[in-house]
Amino acid sequence: MESDLLILVPVFFFIAMIYSSAGFGGGSSYLAVLALFHFEFTTIRMIALLCNIAVVSGSVWIFYKKGFLKIRKILPLILLSIPFAFMGGRLKIEQEVFFILLGFTLLIAAILMLLSKSDKAVDLPKYSNAFIGGGIGFLSGIVGIGGGVFLSPLLYLSRWAEAKVIAATTAAFILVNSISGLTGQIFSNGFQIEYSTAISLVLAVFFGGQIGARFTAGKVNPIMIRRITSVVILLVAVRLLWMYLPNFF
Repeated sequence: MESDLLILVPVFFFIAMIYSSAGFGGGSSYLAVLALFHFEFTTIRMIALLCNIAVVSGSVWIFYKKGFLKIRKILPLILLSIPFAFMGGRLKIEQEVFFILLGFTLLIAAILMLLSKSDKAVDLPKYSNAFIGGGIGFLSGIVGIGGGVFLSPLLYLSRWAEAKVIAATTAAFILVNSISGLTGQIFSNGFQIEYSTAISLVLAVFFGGQIGARFTAGKVNPIMIRRITSVVILLVAVRLLWMYLPNFF
């Protein structure tokens, strides 16, 4: 396990730094990396959610201090996502089919984000925000991620708000869903992580996340933030399809 941590700690630090610059926690990449090591799937999901919480809790605080966290816009999104993420976290699923569908969905979203030119913000009806948040929360709880890779492209494609507000919203959404999903998993399976492993990886992603979030909250061009987000989502999609599509046939 110690030899594994020598690899995992710097890798997780780098993932957190890159993903937090787009408001993400990095959960999907933690899942992919941990799948290469000898961990149970339930343990992998818990580690991913713990790391998500460590990354985005710092990001949310930084975005809040900078004034990019719009509580009234976020509340409808998280209204149903919290209980649905809890319910999703309690389910046990086969991962291959879901990750393949996720990969294709993210691939399309990333391409559309890269091609989109408009930055004009529009408001979605509050009830639709609630249903969107609930659906994403449920899927996120099942898989063991915070849901940022679902929510962020949707907000960008609908021109929901400016880039830094979307990054802040994504971070807050990931935080509440990761906490809820992790709670559901603990209720279902108990806490199945060695404390030394959890502490090492959580510290690595926390410091990496601080660097990435401060970069985004500073004087960064909104178009650059959107481009970073779309590239990150594209990389996640390609990696998921590379890992799971060959096993499906």
